[in-house]
Amino acid sequence: MKRSRTSKAWMREHLTDPYVQMANKEGYRSRAVYKLMEIDERDHLLKPGMTVVDLGAAPGSWTQVVAKKISSAGLLIALDILPMEPVHGAKFIQGDFREDAVLSQLEAALQGRPVDLVISDMAPNISGIGLSDQARSMHLAELAMEFSCQHLKPGGNFLVKVFQGDGFDDFVREMRARFSQVQVRKPKASRGRSTEVYMLGKGLHGQEKEILPAHK
Repeated sequence: MKRSRTSKAWMREHLTDPYVQMANKEGYRSRAVYKLMEIDERDHLLKPGMTVVDLGAAPGSWTQVVAKKISSAGLLIALDILPMEPVHGAKFIQGDFREDAVLSQLEAALQGRPVDLVISDMAPNISGIGLSDQARSMHLAELAMEFSCQHLKPGGNFLVKVFQGDGFDDFVREMRARFSQVQVRKPKASRGRSTEVYMLGKGLHGQEKEILPAHK
């Protein structure tokens, strides 16, 4: 009964959410699109002709925005463990980012092109066990950062969703070791009660900068 009441309350909130209503009206696949839009408006991350990797892309609202912004001159690779309806201008790979075979597919799709921007909205399936969920969330963020450091061109940018909690401070320190600027963004579309924030790393250091091992 409690779960049923909780589900009904969530659905009621979801249907009356102004960002959900706006996304439906404007043809975007989820309310999350407005998080990326606000960050891009502030930080000017997306430009025509860029090479972008979108991790945790489904259902594809971020992919929709990126594809429009980088235009046909750019290259956009989107990846998610879940299926996703095609987005014009994006190549989609379905698979688990934690698996080497899937990572190899992603690397092959880049065709050796250095990446301008990696965006990651990945999050684990929530078990309800706080410490476990936080650990799995931080692990995904660390994997996304490792990928970014290996594939971004020097000076490239990295935007990643993280949840404040155990491991967060260590993650921020590692980002500061790898990027010239590191900023925390909490878009208006992020629900106030959520510990979700977006970490933005600007200006990946060149290879002469020592890369610290990821925190495990």
